[in-house]
Amino acid sequence: MDEHTHDPTVDPPDGDPTGWLESDDRWEHGTLRRATVHGVRLYNSGAFHESHDCFEDEWYNYGRGTTESAFLHGMVQVAAGAYKRVDFENDDGMRSLFRTALQYFHGVPRDYYGVDLLELRTTLTNALEDPATLDGWQIPLDGRRPTARAVDYEYAELLEHGP
Repeated sequence: MDEHTHDPTVDPPDGDPTGWLESDDRWEHGTLRRATVHGVRLYNSGAFHESHDCFEDEWYNYGRGTTESAFLHGMVQVAAGAYKRVDFENDDGMRSLFRTALQYFHGVPRDYYGVDLLELRTTLTNALEDPATLDGWQIPLDGRRPTARAVDYEYAELLEHGP
């Protein structure tokens, strides 16, 4: 485990996703889980730019070729693609970003840090044909579709401006 990604304050999951170390009762990379929770909730509330920032900031903690890096890079692309579609009505830009995300997600476990990647991959694939598939869709996390709270916006704000 990398000490710089360890955070014992991150809550346990509702289930047993990849990344949760049951025997140690902790996340392998607590900071990755924290960024994922904030990023997914912000995405699900339509705050795509802030969601992107959550995933991107954490992505820098991992080297190339790691599953963690691939997952986070893919999530960066997902948030950016939704941003392109919703804020700029640029479906071609969304498609390009989603194709890249699908490449990054190749080989990442189905339930990674609580994100249902099977549903995510399916939705991205369907959105390539019909971008309206994305409209109103929310990313599943721990079997739910949580939305942002004040703490999520505060987290994103700290990433942008620092403490």
